[in-house]
Amino acid sequence: MPEGIIEGIIEKKVSEEPRQGESFFSEKFASPQYEKKFYIESYGCQMNFADSEIVASILNKNGFAATTTYQEADLILLNTCSIREKAEQTVRNRLKDFRSVKKTNPGALIGVLGCMAERLKSKLLDEEKLVDIVVGPDAYRTLPGLIVEAEGGQKAVNVLLSREETYADISPVRLNSNGITSFVSIMRGCNNMCSFCVVPFTRGRERSRNADTIVKECTDLFQQGYKEITLLGQNVDSYYWIDESAAQLQNGSYYYPQAVTFAQLLEKIALIDSSLRVRFSTSHPKDITDEVMYTMAKYENICKHIHLPVQSGSSRILQLMNRTYTREWYFSKVNRIREIIPGCGISSDIISGFCTETEQDHHDTLSLMKQCRYDFSYMFFYSERPGTLAARRYTDDVPEAIKKRRLEEIVKFQNKLSMESNKADIGKTFIVLIEGDSKKSQSDWRGRSSQNKVVVFPKNGFYKKGDYATIRITGCTGATLIGEPIVAE
Repeated sequence: MPEGIIEGIIEKKVSEEPRQGESFFSEKFASPQYEKKFYIESYGCQMNFADSEIVASILNKNGFAATTTYQEADLILLNTCSIREKAEQTVRNRLKDFRSVKKTNPGALIGVLGCMAERLKSKLLDEEKLVDIVVGPDAYRTLPGLIVEAEGGQKAVNVLLSREETYADISPVRLNSNGITSFVSIMRGCNNMCSFCVVPFTRGRERSRNADTIVKECTDLFQQGYKEITLLGQNVDSYYWIDESAAQLQNGSYYYPQAVTFAQLLEKIALIDSSLRVRFSTSHPKDITDEVMYTMAKYENICKHIHLPVQSGSSRILQLMNRTYTREWYFSKVNRIREIIPGCGISSDIISGFCTETEQDHHDTLSLMKQCRYDFSYMFFYSERPGTLAARRYTDDVPEAIKKRRLEEIVKFQNKLSMESNKADIGKTFIVLIEGDSKKSQSDWRGRSSQNKVVVFPKNGFYKKGDYATIRITGCTGATLIGEPIVAE
């Protein structure tokens, strides 16, 4: 497989590849009444795109309108990712593109937000001389003050992590939304300390958002016409919220009402309306519970798809990764999902070439993929990130050529599994939420099944965007189901 294709697959992680570098725009916030304009690009996972919506809301309340043209912006922001070295290099190259703005508009400010900002604050200010503002994921509320500071000629920085910040009271604006699907952040941070991952160091410890504000945001989106909500968190299954304001003092001790678990939150949102679909991402295998699975099985509008990252099929490598499970335990969890939720779609994340990985470890990964039969996977080769446990404890000793060759074998095998999974759906009928035109033809609709598979079918004048359509599958590719609508007479 050509290197460019491999790198494209690597960068796809969770969010859709075409969204990388997407700039924010909303007609609502493009009014000429605002004196200044902001431009923001987002990179990385869905959490970063959701954060950009929070930033846009904060800026709008402080007198900034949105623009999709950075050359006319008074404030240019890059919301960044630190998951892979290539992602960081993309941002550095993009910063160079913005040098011309400083020449034509010396008063323009350039800022770096997000995970890369937290991790590389000193380098960004010292090496990238044009950066004026550096803001970490927990400090977006301070952005208006940092802008004033930067306008006065000072370098403005706030990358402090928080144990409380969830932005629960901020109503995000919707980033280039299709008006049908939307993301809602339910928690921030991560406690898992996987040895390859930088997230705990850039986003801090786990904290769950107020359940009432989540339900309200989802309700508001439904009332605005949205038909599908995806709940976001680094590890949604560990969501756990207690309303401390409702504590009662009894016999000198405080007693709290029952906590809201992730399964209970899912149920609350499913009950908003039966026509509102609910998805979530991402699950950690050790934390997804039977309670969550039974809740998914109970409500038809909770989509029957679980993204369950495995990372490696080798128990030895999993131990080095600090994933806290073995291949056998993971496979038993997959079986439990299929026992409680028959027909549930399962996808995964897989890393090739982690430290000390042998050919046997690699083949263990391929064999576990065969056992689990994933519908699709996001596949990467290992990229050491400074500051992680792996960078401190282990040597990145697998040559890149071997990493890429193993990744190519993983990709090839997953393509085979995906094709087999899609072929098995031919002849079946699915309810598909129409998200818009097919990418290849405006005469076809594109949507997704409950199992998160893309379905394309002819318009034929029967449906409109946002409708649920009953589709019989007549064919497929490795990535897409092809069908025809069944219209009641």
